[in-house]
Amino acid sequence: MTSLRTLGSSDLQVFPLSLGGNVFGWTADEDRSFAVLDAYAAAGGNFVDTADAYSAWVEGNRGGESETVIGKWLASRANRSDIVVATKAGAHPDYKGLSAATIKGAAEQSLRRLGTDHIDLYYTHFDDEIVPVEEIITALDQLVKDGKVRHIAASNISPERLQESLDFSEREGLARYVALQPHYNLVSRATYEGPLQETAARAGLAAVPYYALASGFLTGKYRPGTSVESARSAKAGEHLESERGRKVLGALDKVATERGAEIATVALAWLAARPTVAAPIASARTVEQLPALLAVAELELTEAELAALTEASA
Repeated sequence: MTSLRTLGSSDLQVFPLSLGGNVFGWTADEDRSFAVLDAYAAAGGNFVDTADAYSAWVEGNRGGESETVIGKWLASRANRSDIVVATKAGAHPDYKGLSAATIKGAAEQSLRRLGTDHIDLYYTHFDDEIVPVEEIITALDQLVKDGKVRHIAASNISPERLQESLDFSEREGLARYVALQPHYNLVSRATYEGPLQETAARAGLAAVPYYALASGFLTGKYRPGTSVESARSAKAGEHLESERGRKVLGALDKVATERGAEIATVALAWLAARPTVAAPIASARTVEQLPALLAVAELELTEAELAALTEASA
């Protein structure tokens, strides 16, 4: 049985891989999404990540499609108490920004779509620097007091604003961020390492990195001379053009071959072993893509393997 990890200073116990819900209602229709969610839960997975904005970028979508799919799945499987549901506010077309009124309205809509009376982990999706941290934290604290949110977290925030937020929470005795969702992976380390990671570490925050597989590049399917049919192939393919990207692939190939593991599993295992990281986020459009992601729960890399990957990605 896979050991669950405690999420920062919260009472949330989570599987070491968070299932990304960005594909639900986008590249995975409802039936396929249900199949992926079923397989993830059957393997012991309990940490599902989404946002109210998923997938507003798709023509014909309004945002909230992913939450709606997850809500229908939770209702049909009657398993709400088994799943840690994380969602985000601030980027939905109808609820942009982080004013107190916007946060309150966005939360109500997310609760409705998810078909639940509470959100386990509620992130600010993108910081809104024109809104004082005092207003943001006070609005989030009210959701906690009302029982609509269990714990709060932040994503896409500067170290300075993160520290300001934590200081205000401490000073006023209000709800405090327990987790941080940074952009972080083997080919994008500067997006987290440094002041942001140091702030998270000092505060005891758990990191739940997004783009953990660099839009699919770290699955190893992108190689010179190959073409991949994916909605994210252009972004992933860019890494092939960098020396770092090619060095990382080489190091991943070596470790994966020696350990008899999938390249994606090795990339996620490196991330899961980094300081502050509790559970990388990765998404699967199909059930067939899931085993390589789930295997991170069982793969512990050696110090030498971790060092080789860290050096290749420097």
